[in-house]
Amino acid sequence: MFNRLFLDHPRSVGESYFGITGRQWPSARKCFLGSIACFLHAIVPAAFTQTGSRTVSRLYDRMVVNRAIQFAKATRIAPT
Repeated sequence: MFNRLFLDHPRSVGESYFGITGRQWPSARKCFLGSIACFLHAIVPAAFTQTGSRTVSRLYDRMVVNRAIQFAKATRIAPT
């Protein structure tokens, strides 16, 4: 059970538990702060009018676009 919960996924992507945890903290922090901004925007529509969408866009770029670029560099394939 311990391996399934804490070690299987990091191993499947070639990382250690602490390696994957350390890389995910910045994303988790940004998601948390973005969700607070969205919550406050829901209460006061004039507040944080672009913060939620900007946060999602930046996280998408970091997690999807940059990963594709890194993969392309690692495999020497031009990104699309």
